[in-house]
Amino acid sequence: MTRCFTLALLMHSACSLAVAQPPVAVHEIGSRRELFVEGTLIERLAGKAELRLQHPVAQEIVLEHNEPWEGSGCVYHSVFKDGDRYRMYYAAGHLEVTPKGVNASTHGLFCCYAESEDGIHWQKPSLGLHEFNGSKSNNIVMVRQQVGDAISEPGEPAVFKDENPDAPADARYKALLPASRLPKDHRRGLLAFKSPDGLHWSPMSDKPIINDGAFDSQNLAFWDSAHGHYRAYWRYFTKGGYDEKVWDPQGHRAIRTATSKDFLTWTDQADLLYVDSPSEQLYTNVVALYDRAPHVLIGFPMRYVERGHNDGPDHEARAGASPERIREWSASLRALPEFENRQWRAKASERYGRALTEGLLMASRDGVTFKRWNEGFLRPGIERNGTWNYGHQSIAWHPVETKGALEGAPNELSFFAVESYWTDTSDLLRRYTLRLDGFVSVNAPMSGGELITRPITFTGNQLSLNFSTSAAGSVRVELQDQEGKPLPGYSIDDCEELFGDTLDRNVVWKTNPDLSTIIGQTVRLRFVLHDADVFSFQFRD
Repeated sequence: MTRCFTLALLMHSACSLAVAQPPVAVHEIGSRRELFVEGTLIERLAGKAELRLQHPVAQEIVLEHNEPWEGSGCVYHSVFKDGDRYRMYYAAGHLEVTPKGVNASTHGLFCCYAESEDGIHWQKPSLGLHEFNGSKSNNIVMVRQQVGDAISEPGEPAVFKDENPDAPADARYKALLPASRLPKDHRRGLLAFKSPDGLHWSPMSDKPIINDGAFDSQNLAFWDSAHGHYRAYWRYFTKGGYDEKVWDPQGHRAIRTATSKDFLTWTDQADLLYVDSPSEQLYTNVVALYDRAPHVLIGFPMRYVERGHNDGPDHEARAGASPERIREWSASLRALPEFENRQWRAKASERYGRALTEGLLMASRDGVTFKRWNEGFLRPGIERNGTWNYGHQSIAWHPVETKGALEGAPNELSFFAVESYWTDTSDLLRRYTLRLDGFVSVNAPMSGGELITRPITFTGNQLSLNFSTSAAGSVRVELQDQEGKPLPGYSIDDCEELFGDTLDRNVVWKTNPDLSTIIGQTVRLRFVLHDADVFSFQFRD
């Protein structure tokens, strides 16, 4: 009797636990292209499979900022495809580094414009819009102007084409510019500008539309088509805000976001959250929808880190560095390129000599919580003049799709990043390239590895992969039911090996080449790799 009672209790408890288990989330991906830049769809990795961060490849210099109205402080580039041409906007300024330190810009700050037919070869058109040294023969597209009781600062521009279908014709292009400090309360903010053609600009409001932040960076906004609202990202400073006269060494350069229906009223402010990343100094954010998978937001923030004291980590010194302090710099810091220039910059503020920057990668689906890769995405690279310094590898807003570098190869992504910042009479913009969708891959060596997805539903009768293998490597895919059992006809043994290196190839199962009969059914994908990378997948007709 006692044994029966105990058994009944155990059975009841087991049933209660089964009932209490939360339902497994099923992700409806439809015919979207899915990447591995964040972990929403990844259930687990097995064997020697891993998620591998990829790195852009350096190409040619596309712009030298050597015009009289430009100089060594040209940064914050915005790049996008617009019909049959590419547009580029950037801050133009110059800071002169001398044995006495850093001098302020020898001319004003401007927003300049360049354009290209292929995204690779760029020209600076003579726009005839704004005067510089008595002439309008230049590519200046925005200058400082009074907006209410604020002054717009074109030296930190973020320009985009508004993809909102309801945007009026006179506001097809928009921009955010910081407002200079207001005369009474010393607050800064972001001013909204509009343009019908991307060249002639006017303010959308007589006051800043966002006020809470640091804003001394590229602060941006865009139309989020996946959610039907505008989204902004701007520079924020923790520990109660940022003031140049009061430096909090425990504060951090951070990123804040908000949403808007009309681009003027912003709500739902939130600091970005990161899945598994430490608190770091992030200067920019460069967040945008990824064109080939617009439900995913991808950003390329610039990481700021101070290196080189023999006595360990040290926070920014607001005063100039003494020769004794410079002598404490580590051997590695002293061995970096242009050490003399580094010493000169340190006389204005020690961090200007010790700070290093590089580009990171982060991705999100909700716009607030990001998977940020802790390893450098765009590293400073091989040491040479103009590199391994403050401002280096500041990535332009938006990578763009361009023709492949190799004859007959498919298109690729072009990134643009700054070098020679503050180190010469002009800085440079270098192009980098990356495979389409090639930010992160699931990778396995020849000994093999697997990735299993969370449950999904899909539409489309074919499964296409963007993948690369060695000559001896392979990729195969198994379709499983929600419990992880192979679907009849779609097991690993039923799947033909895929090998090659292509952006788009269909998976073939020997007896079931068409997926029409299982559209709408909850499935898992099991990828089995040998000496291979898979970058993205997509169900489609």
